[in-house]
Amino acid sequence: MKKSLFLFMITALTIFLIVPSGHAQKKLAQTGFQFMSVGLDARATSMAEAFTTVDGSSICMFYNPAGLASVDHFVDMSFSTMNWIADIKYSGGTVALNYGQGHYGVFGFSFLTVDYGQFEWTRVAENEQGFEDIGELLGNPKPNAYAFGLSYARQLTDRFSVGGQVKYVYQNLGSSFAPVYTEEDTIMEKKKYDLDVFSFDFGTIYRTGFRSLVFGMTIRNFSREIKYEKESFQLPLTFKIGISMNAFDLVPISSEYHKLNISVDAVHPRSFPEYVSIGGEYDFMNMIFLRAGYMSSHDEYNLSYGVGFKVFGLGVDYSYVPFDVFDDINRITVNFTF
Repeated sequence: MKKSLFLFMITALTIFLIVPSGHAQKKLAQTGFQFMSVGLDARATSMAEAFTTVDGSSICMFYNPAGLASVDHFVDMSFSTMNWIADIKYSGGTVALNYGQGHYGVFGFSFLTVDYGQFEWTRVAENEQGFEDIGELLGNPKPNAYAFGLSYARQLTDRFSVGGQVKYVYQNLGSSFAPVYTEEDTIMEKKKYDLDVFSFDFGTIYRTGFRSLVFGMTIRNFSREIKYEKESFQLPLTFKIGISMNAFDLVPISSEYHKLNISVDAVHPRSFPEYVSIGGEYDFMNMIFLRAGYMSSHDEYNLSYGVGFKVFGLGVDYSYVPFDVFDDINRITVNFTF
């Protein structure tokens, strides 16, 4: 049974890595609510989000909820913030509760908020400018989005963990004047463009028993189709298979104070070509961390870097992602455990 599962995971990962490279196709604009596909946590993004098999922290709710099962503190909390492209502001946090030393599993709560900033609302008009300001008519709306999630994870055996998350997701794109067609005439009516939907994440993690080698998989943002007008869409559904290991397990040196965790994810998004994420984290005495990552098939950014510090249960992580066209992205995450 265990041998068969191990062979299955190796075969699935191999196929997933090889097939997309030869048969990748252009997939664009097939999903909505794209804010759900932007990484926020500083530790994960500094490793190019190759985080499917990195467990033991509440931030796993953003990547693979099965990783919650390895949280060994009573409470694990994190808060992250960043300025995304075009001055879009992201904030988010997670809380994991390990009640009964894992006998009842681990429960979690996550939230994500997005502030798109102030917009200028206009419409075509027969004047010298060719448009008129309608912000006051619409109430000067400020587009925003948020998501709240509840998670649960449990170790079914000492090697196999499962986890899931249900999320309530909402996006408000403001208001506008839209045409309403009747049998007699076409009139312009004020309409608010906001939608909400429930989505689901599911993941597994399997420890092979060979040194620190770990396999995992996750499906994120599964939801029903929704629509603003005529065309319906889903959330950014994403399937990942990952593998990770402490590279120092393969060399004849003492790794008591040093670890070099290498993680690789094969990613199959619904609205983007398949790609591979590779991340590395050097850990010195579980206090100082140096990280780097690489994403394939990304035109505007592919490299990432980061550092982290942890002492007395308080951790601070920072990541830096250089962009080719937009401003570089800086993320900060604070983590606390007790």
